Amino acid sequence: MRAWQVERRKRTRQLIELGGLIVKAGVMDLTGDDRAIILGALLWMADKLKSAQGEQARVLWAAKGKEAFAVERATDASTIAQETPQDRA
Repeated sequence: MRAWQVERRKRTRQLIELGGLIVKAGVMDLTGDDRAIILGALLWMADKLKSAQGEQARVLWAAKGKEAFAVERATDASTIAQETPQDRA
């Protein structure tokens, strides 16, 4: 596979994962999949990160994101542990 194809696939995967975060956060449902609202919110977030409060926002948002991932992992682990062998088949 050519280098540009590898890079293209990596970028495609990254974009899909980022879109998944929009869905995971509930933004798509809360906005009715309104792309203008979503873009506006992302632009507001970028402005916030560029501002004097940028570092404070990074720390706060990173903590909230890490907590959400931890809750998801714990929920997934408990769901898997509760499955019976026939559930997995």
